[in-house]
Amino acid sequence: MESLSLSALTDELLTTARQTNGRGARTIRGGHDHALRQVVSVLTAGHDMNEHDSPDEATLQVLRGRVRLVAGEESWEGAVGDFVVIPSSRHRVEALEDSSILLTVLAAGALDG
Repeated sequence: MESLSLSALTDELLTTARQTNGRGARTIRGGHDHALRQVVSVLTAGHDMNEHDSPDEATLQVLRGRVRLVAGEESWEGAVGDFVVIPSSRHRVEALEDSSILLTVLAAGALDG
Protein backbone atom coordinates (compact mmCIF):
# COMPACT_ATOMS: atom_id res chain seq x y z
CA MET A 1 0.00 0.00 0.00
CA GLU A 2 1.38 3.39 -1.03
CA SER A 3 0.84 6.41 1.17
CA LEU A 4 2.03 9.99 1.34
CA SER A 5 1.51 12.96 3.64
CA LEU A 6 0.05 15.74 1.50
CA SER A 7 0.64 18.18 4.37
CA ALA A 8 4.34 17.34 4.56
CA LEU A 9 4.69 17.53 0.77
CA THR A 10 2.92 20.90 0.78
CA ASP A 11 5.32 22.19 3.46
CA GLU A 12 8.32 21.03 1.43
CA LEU A 13 7.07 22.49 -1.86
CA LEU A 14 6.06 25.83 -0.28
CA THR A 15 9.47 26.20 1.36
CA THR A 16 11.14 25.79 -2.02
CA ALA A 17 8.58 28.02 -3.79
CA ARG A 18 9.18 30.85 -1.31
CA GLN A 19 12.91 30.69 -2.08
CA THR A 20 12.51 30.55 -5.86
CA ASN A 21 9.74 31.66 -8.22
CA GLY A 22 6.65 31.28 -6.01
CA ARG A 23 5.57 28.03 -7.62
CA GLY A 24 6.20 24.32 -7.28
CA ALA A 25 4.67 20.97 -8.15
CA ARG A 26 5.20 17.26 -7.84
CA THR A 27 3.40 14.41 -9.55
CA ILE A 28 2.39 11.97 -6.83
CA ARG A 29 0.70 9.38 -9.02
CA GLY A 30 0.60 8.86 -12.74
CA GLY A 31 2.62 7.82 -15.70
CA HIS A 32 2.28 5.53 -18.68
CA ASP A 33 0.56 2.72 -16.79
CA HIS A 34 -2.09 4.87 -15.05
CA ALA A 35 -5.29 6.44 -16.33
CA LEU A 36 -5.11 9.28 -13.79
CA ARG A 37 -2.32 11.70 -13.00
CA GLN A 38 -2.36 13.47 -9.65
CA VAL A 39 -0.20 16.50 -8.98
CA VAL A 40 0.27 18.57 -5.84
CA SER A 41 0.90 22.14 -6.95
CA VAL A 42 1.76 25.10 -4.71
CA LEU A 43 1.62 28.82 -5.34
CA THR A 44 2.67 31.55 -2.95
CA ALA A 45 0.30 34.49 -2.46
CA GLY A 46 -0.01 36.63 -5.58
CA HIS A 47 1.43 34.04 -7.97
CA ASP A 48 -0.55 32.13 -10.56
CA MET A 49 -0.55 29.35 -13.10
CA ASN A 50 -0.64 31.18 -16.40
CA GLU A 51 -3.69 30.73 -18.58
CA HIS A 52 -3.59 27.37 -20.33
CA ASP A 53 -5.82 24.88 -22.12
CA SER A 54 -7.64 22.25 -20.15
CA PRO A 55 -6.88 18.56 -20.47
CA ASP A 56 -9.70 16.12 -21.28
CA GLU A 57 -11.00 15.89 -17.72
CA ALA A 58 -9.56 17.46 -14.60
CA THR A 59 -10.48 18.40 -11.05
CA LEU A 60 -8.95 20.67 -8.43
CA GLN A 61 -9.11 20.25 -4.66
CA VAL A 62 -7.75 22.91 -2.30
CA LEU A 63 -5.41 21.39 0.29
CA ARG A 64 -4.22 24.64 1.90
CA GLY A 65 -4.90 28.35 1.48
CA ARG A 66 -7.31 30.03 -0.94
CA VAL A 67 -7.27 30.07 -4.73
CA ARG A 68 -9.27 31.51 -7.60
CA LEU A 69 -9.90 29.57 -10.81
CA VAL A 70 -10.66 31.91 -13.72
CA ALA A 71 -12.07 30.72 -17.05
CA GLY A 72 -13.11 33.54 -19.37
CA GLU A 73 -15.75 35.62 -17.60
CA GLU A 74 -16.37 32.98 -14.91
CA SER A 75 -14.43 32.56 -11.68
CA TRP A 76 -14.56 30.33 -8.61
CA GLU A 77 -12.89 30.85 -5.25
CA GLY A 78 -12.01 27.87 -3.13
CA ALA A 79 -10.58 27.29 0.34
CA VAL A 80 -9.35 24.23 2.20
CA GLY A 81 -11.48 21.20 1.37
CA ASP A 82 -13.23 22.77 -1.62
CA PHE A 83 -13.42 20.88 -4.91
CA VAL A 84 -14.21 21.97 -8.46
CA VAL A 85 -14.33 20.38 -11.90
CA ILE A 86 -11.97 22.35 -14.12
CA PRO A 87 -13.78 23.73 -17.17
CA SER A 88 -12.79 22.61 -20.64
CA SER A 89 -12.00 26.20 -21.68
CA ARG A 90 -8.73 28.07 -21.17
CA HIS A 91 -8.21 28.95 -17.53
CA ARG A 92 -5.72 30.07 -14.89
CA VAL A 93 -5.33 29.54 -11.15
CA GLU A 94 -4.43 32.43 -8.84
CA ALA A 95 -3.19 32.12 -5.24
CA LEU A 96 -5.04 34.50 -2.92
CA GLU A 97 -2.70 33.33 -0.14
CA ASP A 98 0.03 30.69 0.08
CA SER A 99 -1.82 27.67 -1.30
CA SER A 100 -1.60 24.01 -2.20
CA ILE A 101 -3.94 22.22 -4.61
CA LEU A 102 -4.38 18.65 -5.74
CA LEU A 103 -4.93 18.39 -9.47
CA THR A 104 -6.35 15.15 -10.86
CA VAL A 105 -6.15 14.79 -14.63
CA LEU A 106 -7.31 12.02 -16.93
CA ALA A 107 -4.28 10.88 -18.90
CA ALA A 108 -4.44 11.50 -22.65
CA GLY A 109 -6.03 8.54 -24.41
CA ALA A 110 -7.02 6.83 -21.15
CA LEU A 111 -10.60 6.29 -22.33
CA ASP A 112 -9.65 5.13 -25.83
CA GLY A 113 -10.67 1.55 -26.36
